[in-house]
Amino acid sequence: MIDPIVSPEWLHQHMDDPNLIVLDASQASNKSGLTSEFDSLQIPGARSIDLQNDFSLTSTHLPTMLADPEHVEHACRRLGIHSSSRIVVYDNLGVFFSPRVWWMFKTMGHNNISVLNGGLPHWIASGFDTEPNTSRPYEPGDFSASFDATSVKSIDDIRENIRTQDSLLIDARSAGRFAGTAPEPREGLRSGHIPHSINLPYERVLDNGAMKPKDELIPIFEELGVDDRPLIFSCGSGISACILLLACELVRENHTSVYDGSWTEWAQSSQPGA
Repeated sequence: MIDPIVSPEWLHQHMDDPNLIVLDASQASNKSGLTSEFDSLQIPGARSIDLQNDFSLTSTHLPTMLADPEHVEHACRRLGIHSSSRIVVYDNLGVFFSPRVWWMFKTMGHNNISVLNGGLPHWIASGFDTEPNTSRPYEPGDFSASFDATSVKSIDDIRENIRTQDSLLIDARSAGRFAGTAPEPREGLRSGHIPHSINLPYERVLDNGAMKPKDELIPIFEELGVDDRPLIFSCGSGISACILLLACELVRENHTSVYDGSWTEWAQSSQPGA
């Protein structure tokens, strides 16, 4: 079984593996207002992912909605990714965008992928080399998508779950946004939360931009009262939800999924928040 996360030391030791592809999931901006001092650097040989334009739906007003399998398949092939590729994904904020890409590949049936724990900042802190951001041409890959529909929840699924409570919905936004006492970063969007959801700000599973060790993650989920039901993760737009999903993957066996429209879709719908 592939570890969901790997250390900078592990990646450094495997950089010459013939099937290894390193993906840089760093993005130009984010709604959390996080910034990186390493915007111009990448791990040597890394291939940059344009999450918004190449791997998200462009036909919707909702941000970073997962693109259809055919679109993802073509984007991966352009990056030279094969069905046999061993992928490690990172970003320059630590662990922020990379879990979204990890989840995306797993949803497309590619399980041979890990997140670099601590991302580019921890790679650099470990003393390993970088290079300037570089765009290269790649021989086309043969990546084939096999979509797992159980990994993605729609607004109708969430409405049904409010009625049945078959799954537990966990919101990764800040406590203030969840409670409706702090504004949303998207202009004109009200704050609040989906009925019956519970709150776990994504920062609680991180330490200095890296995922906390398992012995610290276990009690976080226990204190939330997480039981054996399937878990649905939500946030503002489906990015930080994947950070919690990755943390859960490390310490629990619940079936997990992402409400991809997240609060941005819900708050714009006719359903009132709590």
